[in-house]
Parts: sequence; structure tokens; C-alpha cells
Amino acid sequence: MATLAQPVGPFALGTFSVPDGEPFPGLLVEDRVLDLSTALDRAPSGVRAVVEQWEETLPLLHALATDADTALGWRPLEGLRVHAPLEPRQIFQSGANYRQHVIDLEVAHRSPDDPRTVEEARAEIAAVMDRRAAEDLPYVFIGLPSAITGPYDDVVLPSWAEQPDWELELAVVIAKPAHQVPVTEALEYVAGYTIANDLTDRATVFRRDMKAIGTDWLRSKNAPGFTPLGPWLVPAGSIADTDDLRVTLRLNGETMQDESTKDMLFGVARLVSYISRTAQLLPGDLVLTGSPAGNGIHWGRLLRDGDVMEGSITGLGVQRTRCTAEEPS
Repeated sequence: MATLAQPVGPFALGTFSVPDGEPFPGLLVEDRVLDLSTALDRAPSGVRAVVEQWEETLPLLHALATDADTALGWRPLEGLRVHAPLEPRQIFQSGANYRQHVIDLEVAHRSPDDPRTVEEARAEIAAVMDRRAAEDLPYVFIGLPSAITGPYDDVVLPSWAEQPDWELELAVVIAKPAHQVPVTEALEYVAGYTIANDLTDRATVFRRDMKAIGTDWLRSKNAPGFTPLGPWLVPAGSIADTDDLRVTLRLNGETMQDESTKDMLFGVARLVSYISRTAQLLPGDLVLTGSPAGNGIHWGRLLRDGDVMEGSITGLGVQRTRCTAEEPS
């Protein structure tokens, strides 16, 4: 696990625990971990507390990462449990943000009575996306922190979920309060990046009782464990270009998603700025940037008991989760 999951840059942050121990915020350098709750004077209780003092703490983290003093208490990564890197207060999720993904979903959800050809449907939704991009209208909704689970934890598929699907995404971690931030300054409010798999039950995305109500994200996306997160928080300074990262998900070893973030309609800066026009982003909050093409609904193959998902994004490591079916009550 440690070899496959190494992040880019001099260090990353994570949340760890020894067997039967309490989770602690850790500084990861190669294959060793430093407990920041004892190494930093302010004794942060978790990674979110580190992020809340990001500008002051970042230089200290760089210094600790190059300190070879064995008295600091470095311990091997091997043998530690890796949890989700942090617990956010708020999660903002961007939908319909990858061009090819939206086209595929439009085709997959076409009514049998739709008179359009596949080519016509693709052309029409492409025109809609061009208009959205020009009018600066991302599609953003709210997720629940209680849906987060660790990057190597099992994911329980609820018994009611008829079409559970994967959606691997680049996740942005906010560094400081952000409200009404212009696009040109938005990246200054980013602490770093991690990986999120935003699981979705396709059968409950749209309300069946009244179509005019629209999407039901509470039901379809927020079951416990439906957002595997991590393994690491990689500082923004270690990622050269968020518009050129590879997002890859493998199901039981077979590649299902493999797309560049270049396919995003709205990049990180535009999403952060857009959200801040309405809401106040807080330190440690997550902004999920949407998922590329290659979901299960596209392949006609949804998640089931025993499936293993392996998700990676350039420089951010690898998460690996196993699906288990919920026992009927």
C-alpha cells in the first residue's frame, strides 16, 4: 500500500492511527510519518486544525519534512491505519463538469421515445455545455461529511441502492475563509488536493414521484461511506497544473475511467470563485470538481458485492476500496 500510494512533493498530510489507537494528524515523508499533534507547538487535534492555520504552519511543515532528528518520533508508514485525511465542515460538489461524461450520461438516459439520433443528442448537449461555460454557470450542490470514509475502508452498498456507481474526482481542500472571491485570486484560498470517489445510486438521482422536483442528491449520494476520501492531502504547491492531471479508476483491475482534468468545463479557480459568490467556504472544506467519463452507467456494469475500486490521480496517490453488500434487515 505505501509504495503505490506515494504522493508527489516533499511531503503530504494524512490522518493515521496505530492498531486500537486514536487517529492523529500526520506528516508523511516517503515511507515515514510524524505525529503533528506532538511535533507542533499548537498540538493540532486533526488535519483540519492544521489547515485552519495553513499560512503560519506551512513553513513549519516544510522544515519538519527535512529534519532528520530521530528524536522527533518518526514512525514507519507500514503498520499504520490510514483514515480519510481530514473531516470537513462542508462539502461542495460540482456536477456535469466533464464534457465527455455529460455527453455519455445524456445518451444513457435518453427516453426510448426520443426522436433524436445519438449524434443529435450529443451535439445538443455539447451546445448546452458551451453555453454554460460562456455564461459561467457551474452546477454545484451540497454533500454531507457523514458520507466520508477512509481510502482503504470497505464501502457498504445499501440494500436499497439499485444502481450504485463510481465517480472518481479531484477534491480541493480550502485553506482560509473565502467569500466573494474573484477567479484571479481563488487559488490563493486552496491548501491542497486529495482524491474523492463520489459514489452515486443512479436509480435515485431523479425523483420518480414528481419529475419537476428534479435531482435527489440526499438519497443518491449521501449514504454512510459513499465518499471514500484520500489517502493524502497534497499541498497545492506540489501540484504544478490542476488542469493537467490524470483521473483513473480501475474496477477489479480493469480501467473504467481514464481522463485528464483538461476535460473539465470549469477548473478549480472558477469553481471556488463561483461557490464563494453565495456561500462562505471555510478552512478544511472540500470542493469536489466532478467526475470524468467512464462511469458504470456508461459501461452497463454497476457496483456489486466483492468489487474492488482502485482510484488514482496524478501526484495524489492511490485509494483502494472494496464493496460489500449490506445485510438485509
